[in-house]
Amino acid sequence: MRKAERLFQILNILRGRRSVITALQLAQRLEVSERTIYRDMQALVLSGMPIESEAGIGYRLAPKFAIPPLMFDEHELEALLLGVRMVQSWSGEKMGSAADSALHKIHSVLPDELHRQYVQQPEWLIVPALHREYSARNSDEIQAGIKNKNKLLLHYRREDGQESQRTVWPLGLVFWGSTWTLIAWCEIRDDYRMFRLDRVAQLTTLTETFITTDTCNLQHYWQNATP
Repeated sequence: MRKAERLFQILNILRGRRSVITALQLAQRLEVSERTIYRDMQALVLSGMPIESEAGIGYRLAPKFAIPPLMFDEHELEALLLGVRMVQSWSGEKMGSAADSALHKIHSVLPDELHRQYVQQPEWLIVPALHREYSARNSDEIQAGIKNKNKLLLHYRREDGQESQRTVWPLGLVFWGSTWTLIAWCEIRDDYRMFRLDRVAQLTTLTETFITTDTCNLQHYWQNATP
């Protein structure tokens, strides 16, 4: 969990409690050390959050302080709902699960009227997950490779049926409406290449990493690939 996300989680926990909570309890819930919690609390206090603490007892938000919930109008909620449904239906398992979690957090802070309209009533917006198991194949592993800059070993099948094995540097994913494509630097071709995820027969994440440069990154590819 990144620090910014952890700080947000701490504030949510404090906001949802009437009594104090100890650093140990927070550390156990967030699966970090108590020392990390102490540093996070110091960062929150320095940023202006009115957190009260007492040695040996715990932390709480100042009694009259409230973090304002996110507020959306009807059209914004419809746009968010559509986006979540698209991610759930067309992306990998991890991204779909994250989208569902985000939607539940939004639901939890909706005013009563919007809550009745978008939570209690039957779902009205459906995005079919057509061929998701093929179109988004290996997308979770590829996203991890992009973030961590791990090289990937692909067993790839071209449109004509010819198979090849490539070591690539994953740079980005592009969704074309029905197909996900990996934009990568191919070590065999020593150039950019596009790989359809539904044609990746097997994928292995390598321990070897890569470093992007001014002439080898997703933005450079896109600038030169589009008129």
